Amino acid sequence: MSRWCVLLAVALLALSGIAGCGDDDDVVARPAPVEPTRDASGHYCGMILLDHKGPKAQVHLPGEAEPVWFSSVRDAIAFTMLPEEPRNHTAIYVNDMGKAQWDAPEPGTWIDADGAHYVIGSARMGGMGVPEAVPFAARDAAERFVAAHGGRIVALTDVPESYIFAYGDEEEATMPAHGEHQ
Repeated sequence: MSRWCVLLAVALLALSGIAGCGDDDDVVARPAPVEPTRDASGHYCGMILLDHKGPKAQVHLPGEAEPVWFSSVRDAIAFTMLPEEPRNHTAIYVNDMGKAQWDAPEPGTWIDADGAHYVIGSARMGGMGVPEAVPFAARDAAERFVAAHGGRIVALTDVPESYIFAYGDEEEATMPAHGEHQ
C-alpha cells in the first residue's frame, strides 16, 4: 500500500470518528422543574420570587445548576424574545394556574411552557403588578379563567411581542388584538 493510501485511510478513519463524536454529546438532558426557595430572586427585578403573587417561570440553561427565575411569566417570555438573552435554554417551566393558587403557587404545579395555554389581556395582574400571560395546562381551565377575568387564549408562540413589551401602555396590553373578541 502506498503512503498516500495509508494517509487517506487514516484521514477517513479520523473523519468518521469526528462525525460520530458529539452526536450524543450535543443532546442535553431536559432538567426537571425546581421548586423555588427564599433565595430565588427574579432575573429582572432582583426581588424574592416567593413574595410575588401570580404565576412564576423558570428557564433552564445548559451548564447552569440553578434555573433563571422570573417573578412573572410575562418576564420569562420577554427573556426568550430579547436578542441579548441566551437562546439555548434546555427547558422552560411555568405554574399551571388551573391547579395553583394565585397568591402563592404551590410546589408541584410546574408545567412545560411550550404546551401551555396562555390567557392574555385579562383583568388579573401578575407578580410585578402588570398584565400577565397566565398559563394553564388544560384549555378548559383557561376558558373558565377567561369567563371570570376576561382576556383571550393563545399558544406560547402566539403571544404578541406588543403584549409582552407594553409595560408603558397598559391599555394596549389589556386590549384584544384587532378583530378578536375577549
